[in-house]
Amino acid sequence: MQKIKFFSSLTTLLFLLSLCTLAQQSSDYNHLKAFDPAFLNSDETSFRSNNGIPGKDYWQNRADYKLNVKLDETNGEISGDEIITYTNNSPDNLDYLWLQMDQNILEKDSRANIINNPTRNPAETTEGFVLKSVKVQYDNNVYTADYIISDTRMQIRLPHSLKPNGHIIKILINYSYKLQSKTAGRTGSMETKNGIIYDVAQWYPRMCVYDDVIGWNTLPYLGQGEFYCEYGNFDYYINVPADQIVVGSGVLVNPNEVLTRTEINRLELAKKSDKTVIIRSEKDIKNKSSRPTDKKRLTWHFKMENSRDVAWASSKAFIWDAARINLPSGKKALAMSVYPEESAGDSAWSRSTEYLKQSVEDFSKRWFEFPYPVAVNVGGPVGGMEYPALAFCYWRAKRKSLYAVTSHEIGHTWFPMIVGSDERKYAFMDEGFNTFVDIYAQDAFNHGEYAPKRDGEYAPKGGNPAQEFVPYFTDKHFPPIITYPDNMSGKYVHPTQYYKTALGLVILREYILGPERFDYAFRYYIKNWAFRHPQPDDFFRAMNSASGEDLNYFWKGWFVNNWKIDQSVENVSYVDNDTIKGAVIKIKNNEMLPMPVVLKITQTNGKVEKIKLPVEIWARSDEFNFYYRSTGMISSVTLDPDSALPDINEKNNTWNSGYQY
Repeated sequence: MQKIKFFSSLTTLLFLLSLCTLAQQSSDYNHLKAFDPAFLNSDETSFRSNNGIPGKDYWQNRADYKLNVKLDETNGEISGDEIITYTNNSPDNLDYLWLQMDQNILEKDSRANIINNPTRNPAETTEGFVLKSVKVQYDNNVYTADYIISDTRMQIRLPHSLKPNGHIIKILINYSYKLQSKTAGRTGSMETKNGIIYDVAQWYPRMCVYDDVIGWNTLPYLGQGEFYCEYGNFDYYINVPADQIVVGSGVLVNPNEVLTRTEINRLELAKKSDKTVIIRSEKDIKNKSSRPTDKKRLTWHFKMENSRDVAWASSKAFIWDAARINLPSGKKALAMSVYPEESAGDSAWSRSTEYLKQSVEDFSKRWFEFPYPVAVNVGGPVGGMEYPALAFCYWRAKRKSLYAVTSHEIGHTWFPMIVGSDERKYAFMDEGFNTFVDIYAQDAFNHGEYAPKRDGEYAPKGGNPAQEFVPYFTDKHFPPIITYPDNMSGKYVHPTQYYKTALGLVILREYILGPERFDYAFRYYIKNWAFRHPQPDDFFRAMNSASGEDLNYFWKGWFVNNWKIDQSVENVSYVDNDTIKGAVIKIKNNEMLPMPVVLKITQTNGKVEKIKLPVEIWARSDEFNFYYRSTGMISSVTLDPDSALPDINEKNNTWNSGYQY
């Protein structure tokens, strides 16, 4: 039995320990609030189960689109016809329908302009969608629609109710709108030395979602919140000048009508190649005979199945390359990039298809297989925006920034294009989840060429991501993640929806659950909500159920509230003042968010050990005393030794005995 003999007297030891006790701080923790049994404790419905998956009677409506439009470069206009086949799978009679009119955001009196651009030059605005004809067809009758337009929404009031359980109505719209001469956030055009590039999105009236949660989802489009769309099949035609190349979501149906034999042959070669194949080179752009010359205009025909949207891009300035995508099931898809001559180069867009291919393969292997035949990256005016299987990325992006934006934007094909969450309300379910999966894809790319992923300006020092988040944690104006994006200051959108969400999922995977349990649960959520409409509670419940862990304290503190983390080591004492009999270590939770505890315990005899304590130690109190079987005097005890948590006060994370060899 070895008595303490490293200090001059027991009095000295007691004095040092008393200093630690005197330094103890008051706690703001409330264990009853943190472990609230009422959170997520709602009755199950037949539509959504309490284990986080669709219920036996889950339903969602469907919107199939046939679109036929013309790009008029002279007038700067897109015009054409749309037929929406809308299926009411709900149990409700629908007396009216709501459509999204996204181009109306550019009207001078739109809510978005009033809120975001009160001093905007009227010359930069448009009329939005101009409707020349709106009709509805059902029960073998065609009616001129009775409709009103309210900002970015249109209500069609039906002459007879659309019956439930699979009844169908067709909406026939003839429309046009003026293209913005500049980039308007998610769509736009730009001049290059070889011609104009058009990034075209939000280009047709789209159905609002009618769901089992609130009925019609009709929040106006204000700019920060994105989209919520129904699934369906798309059959669309784009008429452009014959010298232009068009790429779009889905597969090109009529290559023989719009491509040369050389371009078709090169595409066939690309479908069999893991290396990038040039379909249209810089030299081809300057050679008029490299495009069909017998017609002034060509119509490109695309189809996309089981999608919530489509977008496209067109230009005579496009370089075009492609390569094969290898999917886990053995299926193949095609990665393609188009970009101007100004973007070419081995440090820039000439590697885009490589980045795109590897990203799709990584996400498919880790989470859910890519379900579409083609993935497209467009180098143009839009700095970074996602559509199903198609990404708009800034033409000047290079190296790591091009990899990051390419991977992130095509990653949105999983969130929210496959897992169809409501971006208008819950941006974290697409931006945050996508930022999270980006981390692992970027670490793996080309043996870590661009690793580790950092969140841009929010990690300027290259230090610890968790600690770099602390200033946001302690900002009293910082909103909870679950806040609607249009309801928060723009400066907080990225830190909450992207950064904090991704950091929270990393903590959940690496610190709380471990990769095996987390990955299984996350895949379970994706699989069950693929091509469906989950709510935040569905995600929380699915993760709880599949991981086998009650994570409600984490959902409530990290996502629903902005609770802070501050754990501290308060004191170390020895049983009968004998180091061989073991030590009692006292720790404390000083802020509202409880977390499991990882401690690194170092003894003066050189022994170092890590131990982990479950989160339930905080279920009764803000203090916890536990026995540690020491074999000598403890030199130090450190909480969260790997700095995995954004603890707002790291100074109280370590207790030192005051003795060192």
